[in-house]
Amino acid sequence: MALWSDRVEKGLAPEVAEFLRAPDRELLPYDCAATKQHAVRLHGAGLLSDDELVQITEALERIAREGGVTDADEDVHSAIERLLGELGRKIHAGRSRNDQVVAAMRLYVQDASEEASEGIRRLATVLLDLADAEAETLMPGYTHMQRAQPVTLGHHLLAWVEMIERDLTRFAAAKVCAQPSPLGAGALAGSTLPLPAPANQMRNSLDAVADRDFALDYLYAVAACFSHLSRVASELCLWATAEYGFLRLPEEAATGSSMMPQKLNPDVAELVRGKAGTSAGRLVGLLAVLKGLPLAYNTDLQEDKEAVFSARRDLRGALAALTVLVATVEFRRERMVEAVSDPQLLATDAAEKLVTEGIPFRDAYGEIARSVREGSFVPPSSAADSVKARVAPGPGAVREAITAARARLSPE
Repeated sequence: MALWSDRVEKGLAPEVAEFLRAPDRELLPYDCAATKQHAVRLHGAGLLSDDELVQITEALERIAREGGVTDADEDVHSAIERLLGELGRKIHAGRSRNDQVVAAMRLYVQDASEEASEGIRRLATVLLDLADAEAETLMPGYTHMQRAQPVTLGHHLLAWVEMIERDLTRFAAAKVCAQPSPLGAGALAGSTLPLPAPANQMRNSLDAVADRDFALDYLYAVAACFSHLSRVASELCLWATAEYGFLRLPEEAATGSSMMPQKLNPDVAELVRGKAGTSAGRLVGLLAVLKGLPLAYNTDLQEDKEAVFSARRDLRGALAALTVLVATVEFRRERMVEAVSDPQLLATDAAEKLVTEGIPFRDAYGEIARSVREGSFVPPSSAADSVKARVAPGPGAVREAITAARARLSPE
């Protein structure tokens, strides 16, 4: 029976019931947690006895653990009432599914944000280990996908760490944004029952049931993180090509071709790159849903679930798979050294050497540019000397940066 079935005589047509069914089973443990909080409030108002509170608490813990939602249930909220038995008939006093669902969603987003942060830290730790091992490995840095100046592989890997480390800040912010409690808002205007206010209660009951900014913040954090993972993935795909040859794909994180026996494909990296587009679409989609909604609650808000649930699943999988890939990849140092031996990568060094001799940079630039064009350019030093002369990409600076990053990423 639907929770509102007493209001109408006829049941819903099967097609309508299926269309209206909320994709909310993932909320079960979070809805149980929020319902426990509401039970405490009912007890505080004298509407549940001590014994009833204990029974409900124990039952909710069992339901969260074991499940029990069926296709016959209208949604996860009605399933919990059914699974609570006779006590389930009391638990909905003073609340609506409007504040109930958003309370569960807020707990879900807090958990999902923490999960994402843990996955990012694991990936960053693997990258830091690689950067340490490759602190002295020379390679060309690129701009416009053209060889530019010598750097080290360790320095390049640290750039990946910097990108995903910023994502930790975004997920931390999303978690904080999801913490205020909507319990007590009811359908939109609270309740006449003397329920104690929950901790960190939202100030306005209309906003409490209508707000999905916390979901947007989470989806933005996921989209930004995926954009960074996608850039990492793109470079892994490039470096794995015969044209670059900077790495060999590990067999435990690559696939073959159904037709070409020689192929080993960077499917993990490619799928990460593809899901970056999907994650951005989810953010834009929920923004579009919210932009014209009148207050307070509308069923349009049900669209937040699939976006958030799918975003969490995709990010969890991408971080785990990409961590395996980068942990097991084999860098081909000899190919990187070969690529960085191109003397033209030292053209800027040559111009700067002339600057130290008193020649204005623009004149020095022109002189070196002409020598490159005419094929008479002679590098002033080796790639190794160039890297040592530049503070940031040098092995010493790379290892200092690794130490600092490990300190930032370690649990407080």
